[in-house]
Amino acid sequence: MNLQDLPWIEWALALLAGGMLGLFFFGGLWWTLRRALASKRPALWVMGSLLLRVGITGGGFVLVSAGQWQRVLACLLGFLIARQAITRFSARRTINQHPA
Repeated sequence: MNLQDLPWIEWALALLAGGMLGLFFFGGLWWTLRRALASKRPALWVMGSLLLRVGITGGGFVLVSAGQWQRVLACLLGFLIARQAITRFSARRTINQHPA
């Protein structure tokens, strides 16, 4: 039995990889914005981070897909789940730091 006989494992791994890429992308965005607010050169932080995050994330999607659209969809789903997780984490953390 090889991996080709179990396509659900490929999709699960693509979902996991998408989640990791999403954590990297959106976690990096959150971290960058916190650093940029305290920096003398915020545009440099934001642009440098954007180029790095988009390059790594785009390359990750290409590697994970291996030319199969099903893997791209699974990866995208994991990416969006990670986005929701980071959004909730950062909102909760912001509320705890700045109570009304």
